[in-house]
Amino acid sequence: MITHLRGKLVEKNPTEIVVECGGVGYLVHISLHTYSLLPSEEAVSIYTHLQVKEDSHSLYGFMEVSERAIFRLLISVSGIGANTARTMLSSLSPEELRDAIAASNVGTIQSVKGIGLKTAQRVIIELKDKILKIYDLEELSTPLDNTNKEEALSALEVLGFARKQSEKMVEKILKASPSLSVEDIIKQTLKGL
Repeated sequence: MITHLRGKLVEKNPTEIVVECGGVGYLVHISLHTYSLLPSEEAVSIYTHLQVKEDSHSLYGFMEVSERAIFRLLISVSGIGANTARTMLSSLSPEELRDAIAASNVGTIQSVKGIGLKTAQRVIIELKDKILKIYDLEELSTPLDNTNKEEALSALEVLGFARKQSEKMVEKILKASPSLSVEDIIKQTLKGL
């Protein structure tokens, strides 16, 4: 199996690159996460996963070993192919995906284009224990600010504010200080609206 490539980056696109090694150009499929980490110089070293099918051999590339590990876990789930896993890693960073699985956050996984409720649940069911064991994480509970956020948004809707407008403001406030109470979220949102 081809486990990594070190060579000259001769083509670079958001979905694939061509790496020349010893006169041979390898077409490597990449995620947007990897694309954002690619160096600007010609020399590149990239971790790979070779997928062999009856009708094709496809090479998938990653700038980080952690992204490749998450990719391999994802493709082990029935119903998730290499392209779906690549889409998931283009929409969410490996850390966000890992944390969403560990916290059983179906909504985050479902936010990826093409991932439905059942697929998101299957990913969590099949990978949660593996993720917790591999990364030595404690079982994460869904953050409390999710319930605080929802309560604050509901209260703001009752007060007559549009949900979309309120949601942007609430997310901005929670990013700055995630441990705020519902009342403080509402107060700060009202100041900002």
